[in-house]
Amino acid sequence: MIQPLLLGLGMQEILVILVIVLLLFGGKKIPELMRGAGKGVRAFKDGMKEVTTDEKDEKDEKMESEK
Repeated sequence: MIQPLLLGLGMQEILVILVIVLLLFGGKKIPELMRGAGKGVRAFKDGMKEVTTDEKDEKDEKMESEK
């Protein structure tokens, strides 16, 4: 039995979605869309890293002030 790839979608469903995206946006527009999605993911990761760094810094400052 084939395992579902993503959110319970099988290979056939993913192929249908890819064909629909290709028909809607065309071959020339897809790289631009993927580039924009990549930049969005990178910005999200950078934001999450900044939040965790800020929390760590605040925790360190709190521990130093208690000493």
